[in-house]
Amino acid sequence: MEEQAKGLLKLVNEKQIEKNTKFLAVASGKGGVGKTNFAVNFAYILANDYDKKVLLIDADIGMANVHILVNVNTKKTLKDILNGAKIEEIIFNTRGIDILPGFSGIDAINEVEDSAVLRFIQNLNSISENYDYILIDTAAGIDNKVISFIRASSQTYVITTPEPTAIMDAYALIKSMKKLYDYSNFKVIINMAKSEEEGFETFERLRTSVKKFLDMELTLGGILPFTKNIQKTVRKKQIISEVYPSDKFVLQLKRIAAEELKEPPPEIKQKFWEKVVSFLRKG
Repeated sequence: MEEQAKGLLKLVNEKQIEKNTKFLAVASGKGGVGKTNFAVNFAYILANDYDKKVLLIDADIGMANVHILVNVNTKKTLKDILNGAKIEEIIFNTRGIDILPGFSGIDAINEVEDSAVLRFIQNLNSISENYDYILIDTAAGIDNKVISFIRASSQTYVITTPEPTAIMDAYALIKSMKKLYDYSNFKVIINMAKSEEEGFETFERLRTSVKKFLDMELTLGGILPFTKNIQKTVRKKQIISEVYPSDKFVLQLKRIAAEELKEPPPEIKQKFWEKVVSFLRKG
């Protein structure tokens, strides 16, 4: 497992020097906090609002579901790469995003032979320079495969919610990475906040614990408000950023992307009927 992590780390360092390709991990201490939904919509905004070339890798080995959220049936997955297929044969494009779909059925990447993982790294190496951003949607929790992808990434977005268990699990993830590998490149996203105040209070609880026990400063990446449109779009296998570009969740996510890129937020594009309603309300 150590050799796999070193291989990924070497690849990331080389590619960032060559083309400034940025590798971002998206992680969470527990499931059910909206991690994959964040990854998909973040990739969508980077690609469509900022015209960035983005590859989204579904590295949630065992519980892969990125392809489900974007409503694409995949015949081949990351598993086929591990078995010898070329990465170009597996990647599909939808809504301007290149996606490398994951797979279910293997409990841990440890069960995959090192030679297969090396093939995956070599395949990724061959196409990395084609992208501005490579987003890696990791599995929830803390295990070797999650740790490896986080260690190899230049930055990790940790997704949590105001729920006490979610905060505790986010802390456990950050603690493990800091204590074991001295990794501290985190940005915290508070998801499903009922208000901005609740979001700030949640982050402050996490920040205080990290400062006190790990002697480390945390960065707030953003606060994403609760919206019923998330549930609606997930059920319909839609992307909220595409269907409801003016939703409060999407607007905040665009601000997070703007901060990542160090650029101003994109101009809000209203659909025709949204404009009509807006004009009628203004009288």
